[in-house]
Amino acid sequence: MERVSSEQVTALRRFNRYFTRRIGVLDDHYLGQDRPLGEARLLYEIGDGAPLRELRGRLGLDAGYLSRMAQALQTQGLVRVSVHPDDSRVRLAELTPAGRVEVDEQNRRADALAESLLTGLTDGQRAELTGALGTARRLLRLAAITVEHVDGGCADARACLDAYAADIDARFPEGFDPAALVRPEEVSADAGAFLVAYEEGRPVGCGALRTLEPGVGEIRHVWVHADARRLGLARRILDGLERRAVAHGLDVVRLDTHAVLTEAQAMYRACGYTEIPRYDDNVYAAHWFEKRLGARS
Repeated sequence: MERVSSEQVTALRRFNRYFTRRIGVLDDHYLGQDRPLGEARLLYEIGDGAPLRELRGRLGLDAGYLSRMAQALQTQGLVRVSVHPDDSRVRLAELTPAGRVEVDEQNRRADALAESLLTGLTDGQRAELTGALGTARRLLRLAAITVEHVDGGCADARACLDAYAADIDARFPEGFDPAALVRPEEVSADAGAFLVAYEEGRPVGCGALRTLEPGVGEIRHVWVHADARRLGLARRILDGLERRAVAHGLDVVRLDTHAVLTEAQAMYRACGYTEIPRYDDNVYAAHWFEKRLGARS
């Protein structure tokens, strides 16, 4: 992966400073209400109710800090924290009627602020800005996702494969038999590799590599959760699998795909894969691809 330049770092930091000042993040009375941004955001995220554990992961907050904020909002009569009726270990946060009124007002003021920022632009400029913001959000999400090498038999790996199987079972006209999934021993240790993509601690994608014969590997089950698609994550997983193949001393990787998975076929071609004759007896495959890895690092 290419090194991040100092100019790119400076540009991102400059934008962060401008935008946080422009929307009043540093103000102790965010949006003119009697609370800082942290408390306002927590009220918004609680919404129709959520476990504190989920809120901690969603907001990336320290458990102690979140607990203190929730206690402060509870003291103000805006939040109610209770024990989950089915699990005494889980604490639930809910908005009180007063809390819902405050969140409604917060949303009204936030909409007004956003509208005021856009008022000075033409329709074309607004479209350009909103498109750029969508691109920025997509790329920043992708940057925050990590792709980790895991044991092929671990819980996250098998959960991803189960989700993959359910997805393609719904897409394939003939359905899909989970018995066709790779076995843990095929993608672990010296036999291959299994990658899982994590977003904020949640598995959102996977891919497998297994050895077919000396020098030749096969990529299997590249999958991305519906919520994380169109970010470019599948390409990152594919790239990671290719790097693992090189590390395993493989010179060539192959893969196959179903006729209905046209987006997968397009991605493989764009990533340097060439269509080849059938090399396996996979009943679900209609297209077969190969890529020579050479001396790639």
